[in-house]
Amino acid sequence: MKVLIVGSGGVGESTAAIFKARDPKGELIEKVVMADHDPAKAQAVSARLGDERRFPAAQVDAADVAAVVALVKKHDADILCSFLPVKYNLFTLEAALKAGVHHLDASTSLSNQHPTDPFNQCGTKKLGEEEFALTPQFEKIGKLALAGWGVEPGMADWFCRYAADHYFDEIDEIGVRDGANLEIPGATGISFGFSIWMTVEECTNPAVCWEKDRGFYTVPPLSEPEPFYLPEGIGWVECAHVEHEEVIAIGRTHELLKGVKKATFKYALGDELIAAMEVFKSVNLHKTGKITVEGCEVSPRAVLEAAAPDPNEIGKQYVGQTCAGTWVRGRRDGMAREVYVYQVADNQECVAKYGTQGVVAQTAFTGNIALELLATGKLQGYKGNPEAGVRVPQEFGADDFVRLMSEYGFPGGVLEMDAEYKRARDHGALLAPVL
Repeated sequence: MKVLIVGSGGVGESTAAIFKARDPKGELIEKVVMADHDPAKAQAVSARLGDERRFPAAQVDAADVAAVVALVKKHDADILCSFLPVKYNLFTLEAALKAGVHHLDASTSLSNQHPTDPFNQCGTKKLGEEEFALTPQFEKIGKLALAGWGVEPGMADWFCRYAADHYFDEIDEIGVRDGANLEIPGATGISFGFSIWMTVEECTNPAVCWEKDRGFYTVPPLSEPEPFYLPEGIGWVECAHVEHEEVIAIGRTHELLKGVKKATFKYALGDELIAAMEVFKSVNLHKTGKITVEGCEVSPRAVLEAAAPDPNEIGKQYVGQTCAGTWVRGRRDGMAREVYVYQVADNQECVAKYGTQGVVAQTAFTGNIALELLATGKLQGYKGNPEAGVRVPQEFGADDFVRLMSEYGFPGGVLEMDAEYKRARDHGALLAPVL
């Protein structure tokens, strides 16, 4: 299979580096084209990978649909991967449709706010809605658009499906929970190790929730903080509501998830980052609309991102781990059960293995596995075996994904949380010890 990656930043670079480690001879993924609007960035990635034939560099403006289509055809790509700010998703989706190829992105199209009641009601566009609307067009050409196939969204969605298939008879609530203990030794202030544009988007928009009897609704961003325990040495963190795509995907596919009744997304940001968001909002630096400054039109948030250091380079200095996972509450064998299905990535290990920091490497590997499953014909759907259309991970069987996680160097885990089911198992273990 031949892959065109548009966006040679941290996630795009990580995807290529992971494939080089996983498939060094190109027996599975024959070619990975690294494209970017900045040709120097794409060329630097190609040179670092040391195989310009398999990882060629190209220059393209993602907003120029005709140019992207031409690049797809030039390299005979089978799939177009967009690892860019989400404002470009609809351009690359249009290019995939016109070129007649599959599409994959790590996050979905943006939402808008309700004009009069933003902290209770969704706007006219929810996250991903403009992508999902393209399903008939992708079905018509017999191609897949894999929407939100990063780590969150992406891996966390796979975990929803895996937990439903293996751990529960019925599910009451699914909550994606994320956090880290990353720090730069000796540094002061906030270091943004991921896109500051997307961080501001998620942390200042109304957060979306879903309930089976209520549908989708919103709450204030960073509201309802709660303690949550993250495994493998990270420990207790405080998580709060953030707008994220998993909630939309769970609501859309709840029939596949053992009758789940509620979905939320909460992230552990830390006091300093929360304070920074409040500062950005107080001086309107979170705004995306253009303003006039000394005769020039600029977007405040675009200026904020342009002025920030390269998040991938900043991220390489981090020490610690980042954890992403899915907390599920329901019943098994008539008893209440809670589990947290998770993956922890160590930042220094990712830098040593792939040359990229942990957050972007963790974001990339789900897409890597999805591409392998697609190339080998193992991306199998549940009902109706969806082979075309705009699809989220929950619509596919998760067993092969979970099996490949360890092979890719990103093993996951399951934390059995205190509940009736765990206590029954713990009592049984005393009577039947494993020595």
